[in-house]
Amino acid sequence: MIIARIAAVLTAVVALTGALLTAGSGTAQALGPFCAPGDPNQTTAELFATTNTATITDPADPRLSDQLPLFDTEVRLNALMELGTVNGSEPVDGVFWSDQNQQITYETSRRFDLACTGSENLCWIADDLRLRHNQEAVLGIAYLPPDNERSDGFLVRVPGVDVTRLHDALLADPVARDRLVGGSVTKDGTLILVADRADLDVTKTFVEGLGAQWDPSAVRYGDRELVTDTCIQGVLF
Repeated sequence: MIIARIAAVLTAVVALTGALLTAGSGTAQALGPFCAPGDPNQTTAELFATTNTATITDPADPRLSDQLPLFDTEVRLNALMELGTVNGSEPVDGVFWSDQNQQITYETSRRFDLACTGSENLCWIADDLRLRHNQEAVLGIAYLPPDNERSDGFLVRVPGVDVTRLHDALLADPVARDRLVGGSVTKDGTLILVADRADLDVTKTFVEGLGAQWDPSAVRYGDRELVTDTCIQGVLF
């Protein structure tokens, strides 16, 4: 399986390189089947990932100051191998609930804007990172119209929330903790949550319990991918 996967990755890189040389950057089809029509640079998915495997309980832990610059480069290369591209990324402060260990942790993480990325190659990118860095799960969402049959999740941005408040609220709310798994906070204090569409009301209640305002216009729908195992069509995408 590993040899087959390496061969598939090499084939993808060769195909991508050849297509770019032949067609130029203006042709979305040269990059892959998941580019936005007419604009291969348009963000079509977001990914949240880390290299952290430690349990960190102190928000002042110096390990949380690492902004993972090398990881940014790694994910950019990984996306290319799966026929996607990274438009940009930013360090975020993460909180993750491990169902395996029944433990909540702070972690340094990064958020990535991905172009030419749909559910399939988003799942492969996430799974590559999960295996390489021994992660329990890697989270992403591929954006879709709300009425698409595969639009089973959503992402919402909520300003004015710090990571300690997120951590403490999740620790105190077992329902939200189990459904949301965790969340990310940007450096300007914007909370980002990605959840199943069925948990929209749970998420709204959780956000309001933080003392923040729920804004329906800040919700974007898509195919949520919480990758915890090998990507298999019809199972994880």
